[in-house]
Amino acid sequence: MQRLGAMEGITVLDLTRVLAGPFCSMMLADMGANVIKIEEAGKGADERQLGPFQNGESAYYMNLNRNKKGITLNLKSPKGKEIFKSLVKQADVVLENYRPGTMVKLGLGYDVLKEVNPRIIYAAVSGFGQYGPYTKRPGYDIISQAMSGLMSTTGWPGGHPTRSGTAMGDVLGGLSVTIGILAAIHNRTYTGLGQVVDVALVDSAVASLEIINMIYFTEKRLPQRIGNRYESVYPYDSFQAKDDLVIIGGGNDKLWTLFCKHIGRPELSTHPDYTRTRDRVKNHVAVKKIVEEWTMTKNVSEIVDELLAAGIPAAPIYTIEQVAHDPHIAGAREMFVNVEHPKAGPTTLTGSHIKLSDTKPSIRTPSPDLGQHNEEVLSSMLNMSQEEIAALKAEGVI
Repeated sequence: MQRLGAMEGITVLDLTRVLAGPFCSMMLADMGANVIKIEEAGKGADERQLGPFQNGESAYYMNLNRNKKGITLNLKSPKGKEIFKSLVKQADVVLENYRPGTMVKLGLGYDVLKEVNPRIIYAAVSGFGQYGPYTKRPGYDIISQAMSGLMSTTGWPGGHPTRSGTAMGDVLGGLSVTIGILAAIHNRTYTGLGQVVDVALVDSAVASLEIINMIYFTEKRLPQRIGNRYESVYPYDSFQAKDDLVIIGGGNDKLWTLFCKHIGRPELSTHPDYTRTRDRVKNHVAVKKIVEEWTMTKNVSEIVDELLAAGIPAAPIYTIEQVAHDPHIAGAREMFVNVEHPKAGPTTLTGSHIKLSDTKPSIRTPSPDLGQHNEEVLSSMLNMSQEEIAALKAEGVI
């Protein structure tokens, strides 16, 4: 029997908004999970108001909330709380990204929900995590990039600390909470019990700095902004070509030897200043001059073709337009998918980056209208009648 996806059979109650949480539940939904996005009645999730817009509909929302069912629920009302608890009884995961303590104040914290369903996995992604002196601070992507050290090491020498061109703190948090959820689901098969998955945006960004952290702890050196260069290997940088910048990834000694041979200077591979990776890192200014003496005589396309043919990693620096039309990324790897939205019309969304051979992630349905699946979810999961659902709507519960 063909399964909807690898996560089919898992039900997620998604209370999240904006990016980190919705990115997590988007991945789970793409992989077949039954994700029920719960939004505030009459208002909806914050990302519905974030651009860009197509025919009045947020593309930000459409991209992150495809494949999900959408219901509205007032968690501040007694009836809303009871409905939520009833849904928790049949769910596997509760995902939220409120400021820590919010769900406890609502009477819907993990200690309460695990009594309702001991198997429930409670996943929370926040700016600073569920404990620690900063736990109550509000957290956004730019805060995580600033306080993790990421911004301090991004940019050019002498320039200002620079935010990554996309919300990497949020995306890293979304990826991390997804991994935590999958680990908790696996553990539950042995214990029969759920647990709390606690992910902080700042922690996620700190973890991503890997070698930057190690430089500080081992060398007692404060890493600086170094542009496109990498601290641990060289030549691994952008280089000036005749027409534009080109990327060369000479990640080890073998590749350096191949490069030296290709540019007609094989003696450089055994030169004591350049023989080992650590030598080239130390002498990166001289190595860059050597490389650019060759790259500046050719166009980017020539350099890339030549170096790839020689087995040396190289690439152009794409614009988004070039990414969107690349035959490998956009074509074979299906990283952009055309979807028909009932209000926005034909739109293009970012495809799933996770490729599974037998249970291929896919975009099956567009993002839901506000409260679109109230009747479907409440009737199928809680056996509510149309009259009961209409009454809840009239009372402002949904």
